[in-house]
Amino acid sequence: MTHTVLRLDASARLQDSVTRDLTGRITARWPEARIIHRDLAVTPVPQLTEGWLNANFTPADQRSPEQIETLALSDELVGELQQADTIVIGLPVYNFAPPSALKAWIDNVARVGVTFRYTENGPEGLLKGKRVILAMASDGTGAGSEIDFASPYMRHILGFLGLTDLTLVAADRLLLDGETSRAKASGQIESLPAVA
Repeated sequence: MTHTVLRLDASARLQDSVTRDLTGRITARWPEARIIHRDLAVTPVPQLTEGWLNANFTPADQRSPEQIETLALSDELVGELQQADTIVIGLPVYNFAPPSALKAWIDNVARVGVTFRYTENGPEGLLKGKRVILAMASDGTGAGSEIDFASPYMRHILGFLGLTDLTLVAADRLLLDGETSRAKASGQIESLPAVA
């Protein structure tokens, strides 16, 4: 069976983006894989609206044609996640947090009854058995530091959806020592297995 990799890019910088470079090199670790590439900066995912919320919380068999259309992109995004064996996410750190383009994607795929559910034992993620590689880049924020609100948030929300097998590749604090940071990230990529 062909291995499927979902690659998500979110950097507003289309040229010379560190996260785009990282996600590209990570994805290349699976040369025989089927790649689904979603560029959230080139083709932004809309912010949630009242109409989206109403459609999402209407039972699927009771949705109007307009509500079905409203959720069509969200359904497509969820389908990409469900198909993927490995998910590679570019995480540029903007103002200590994920960029709004990535947050909009999260809001569209975090759907009760679809990607998670509530049980008598608490919430349960429904996207299990997949691997996530988070490719983080920052100018001054240290990965895992007290001012890093990006990678812990991503780890939490992805885990909430059942995506608990997560590896962080970080080119952090680039403005302080870019050469060392890039070399560290390159070493982390080289240590990733070539096949899943």
